[in-house]
Amino acid sequence: MATEPGCLYVVGTPIGNLEDVTLRALRVLKEVDLIAAEDTRVTRKLLAHYDIHTPLISLHEHNERARSAELIQRLQQGQAVALVSDAGMPTISDPGGRLVAEAVAAGCPLQVVPGPSAVLAAVAVSGLEVERFAFEGFLPRQGQARQARLEELARLPHALVLFEAPGRLVRTLQELRDVLGPRRVAVARELTKRFEEVIRGDWETVLDHFHRHPPRGELVIVVAGADPQDRRSWTDQEVAEALGRLIAQQVDRKEAIREVARLSGRPRREVYQIALRQRSPSEEAGS
Repeated sequence: MATEPGCLYVVGTPIGNLEDVTLRALRVLKEVDLIAAEDTRVTRKLLAHYDIHTPLISLHEHNERARSAELIQRLQQGQAVALVSDAGMPTISDPGGRLVAEAVAAGCPLQVVPGPSAVLAAVAVSGLEVERFAFEGFLPRQGQARQARLEELARLPHALVLFEAPGRLVRTLQELRDVLGPRRVAVARELTKRFEEVIRGDWETVLDHFHRHPPRGELVIVVAGADPQDRRSWTDQEVAEALGRLIAQQVDRKEAIREVARLSGRPRREVYQIALRQRSPSEEAGS
């Protein structure tokens, strides 16, 4: 079955092992007039492996606006175009969403060619009971946006899936532990590649591993859903009492807030507000 003229094909490609490409993907990549690739150097390796010589054009986060207009014009002229990212499905934490939206708006036909997914692969080998999950992608890098997103995730009862870079993995695991409280976690590294591994356990077990073995490569974090009993948030009074006990033990106030947020399931911002209300007049005067 030949590719359809003027059609945009959204094609999944291997996340590591080139043998994971589908027969349909290979046929489409060979038959289309043009392949729009996140990084043409990466896609060229896949094409060379399967002796495919279709012309390539780049489409990445820095040129997607301008390149999308050009590709829509090609589609309207009857050319068949395949959209690929470096690995997995385009538009999923990868470029391509704008092109797909503009193709829909322009009335161009679209077809999806499903392929490997790091998200589903990580969930499948996590060893966790995952009936429902939320895919978060990458967290905001820093600041209030990051903290706000973490607190949003703490209110979700089901499993979570996140991407992370090696240099930020330990920090992210620590922050997830502090905000989400006790959970089981799995970190999948280099899925389908030569050095694939999955580290499973509680927060401390997984953190200890990556403290001893600094992470490298592509990483996916899968966090189990909260136990319903662990999801019961403490009342303001229970939070205030726990803060009082820790501060009486000479625990630093900032550390006490972090610990009570972890134990209670309450967002750290709420615990901080309760801590402010219980400060003594002498503390207020000295602040």
